[in-house]
Amino acid sequence: MRVKPQPRRVFMLGVALALAVVIFAIDTLSPLDMAIAVLYAVVVLFLTNEVERRTLLLVGAACVGLTMLSFTIMHRENYNLASVMRCIVSIAAISVTTLLSLKNQKATRALREQADLLDLSHDAVFVRGDSDIITYWNQGAERLYGWPRAEAVGRKASQLLHTVFPESPLEIREAVHRAGRWEGELSHTRRDGTPVVVMSRWSLQRDARGRPIATMETNSDITQRKRAEDGLHQAQAELAHVTRVATMGELTASIAHEINQPLAAVVTNGEACLRWLGRDVPDLGEAKSAVEQMIRNGRRASEVVARLRALARRGEPLRLPVDINEATGEALLLLERELSNHRVALDLSLDPKGPHVLGDRVQLQQVLINLALNAIQAMDAVPEARRCLHLETSTRDEAGQRRVLIKITDTGPGVDPQNLPLLFNAFYSTKSDGMGMGLSISRSIIEAHNGLVSATLVEGGGMCFSVTLSEHEEPSS
Repeated sequence: MRVKPQPRRVFMLGVALALAVVIFAIDTLSPLDMAIAVLYAVVVLFLTNEVERRTLLLVGAACVGLTMLSFTIMHRENYNLASVMRCIVSIAAISVTTLLSLKNQKATRALREQADLLDLSHDAVFVRGDSDIITYWNQGAERLYGWPRAEAVGRKASQLLHTVFPESPLEIREAVHRAGRWEGELSHTRRDGTPVVVMSRWSLQRDARGRPIATMETNSDITQRKRAEDGLHQAQAELAHVTRVATMGELTASIAHEINQPLAAVVTNGEACLRWLGRDVPDLGEAKSAVEQMIRNGRRASEVVARLRALARRGEPLRLPVDINEATGEALLLLERELSNHRVALDLSLDPKGPHVLGDRVQLQQVLINLALNAIQAMDAVPEARRCLHLETSTRDEAGQRRVLIKITDTGPGVDPQNLPLLFNAFYSTKSDGMGMGLSISRSIIEAHNGLVSATLVEGGGMCFSVTLSEHEEPSS
């Protein structure tokens, strides 16, 4: 139990003594036939939370002694049943009050010891009622937020801390009432105005009838960790951009072919148009058709350039619906010349449902291009007749959730089974001139999309890379 300041204890004991003297005088000198000594219970109650256990026992015993002394003085010559009963009732009341006060003191001491333990926590811990009014505020909360306990208790937590919730406060409150607990990130503001991000854990307390009465909130400061995570994400984005640019360098031939095809078609159609117009009787229909072909091929070239600009751009990752089949088709267009140069056949099997995922189209295409390019280059070591790239998209149910699966399988030599766990490690490469960053970056991108990427050996030779993402259901119109 916390020790009361000495001056306060002395003052409270003095007040209790004066009160006891007044009760003794009234009980001894008053002609009233009442159990006035019962009032000694007030003295005991008055000192319950002010003195230690032994002192409280002495106070109770002293009050019983004063009751008996007053009884002896008043009735030393004429004892009667009524006066004896009044004395017994008074002694019983004082004794019961003393015992209950001792029990209450023990419970209060236990609560205070528990509160003292909460003060030892480095986390901010506070308790608020169902109306959000703060009723307890530990020292960790004082250190984190700068508000002393005396100023925090009695105020609304959300107003004091300027809380920014990740979702509607009403929805969070309903979740707490339903499950009894909640956990998530919150943004608060300290007393000096500086922001702080916390990992917050709420626990609901209910009364005997199951009604919510209080919520204990435990907040851990993760501001520095969030800053470090943001910095890491920024570094990963920069590294992903560098690897995209490096990949585009490897695909120079394919890119040139992809752009030259529509440009050559534009030139051919332009020349044909001039011939149709140069006849003695210009064939306007054929000329119009040639111009339309020129426009289509011009747009195709423009789309190729747009895709290349998207791959080369540097920006924040987006979270938009992506048609996996469409994104795969666009990625394969850039790999068309690589497939031809390496004499690799393509076996394409796309899910007819056209599954969608929520993510960054460019980053997902970067993963597909990287995995497919690795597979194409790996097959240089096997006879041309065996070279085949299998690319498959499909959907499946997994633990009650719809998942999109992308498989890229080659017929190359594979890798040593002992090295399989190392494939996604940074700077590990099976190629003599490889940087060892492509697969590592690919894994980071897929994990940022809450997905998984894995590699397995194929029986008979080859590797299979599998990418699993959550399916995004398009809202029905």
